[in-house]
Amino acid sequence: MADLRVSEAANLLGVSDDTVRRWLDAGRLVEGSHSSGPKTVDAASVALLMAEQSQLQARAVQQSARNRFPGIVTRVEKDGVMALVEIQAGPHRVTSLMSRESADELGLAPGSLVAAVIKSTNVIVELEEGQ
Repeated sequence: MADLRVSEAANLLGVSDDTVRRWLDAGRLVEGSHSSGPKTVDAASVALLMAEQSQLQARAVQQSARNRFPGIVTRVEKDGVMALVEIQAGPHRVTSLMSRESADELGLAPGSLVAAVIKSTNVIVELEEGQ
């Protein structure tokens, strides 16, 4: 099957180029067959990952929250009671603070496919400098 540039794979998966490189290093994606030049990604492995993500999204329960960002866990820090979970959702980095028990029950670890669901009653709007 064809190879994709890292940027093409990132665009298809809705993640950053750096995330694709991390997935290549971790074995989540397969490196393309190239003899020299820039790193490429095997298109078949991208297709498989996209299918997995599609199934994950299809399993979501209906809810009223509209701010739902599918992504991948990039970092989990746990202490005695709390856990800090970082998610890369496309170009967005989302951080969640939850109980350690919740993180353990969900089995959250770097590489876990998740969705960050954000529901808030407050939205802060800032003007860009010079506006």
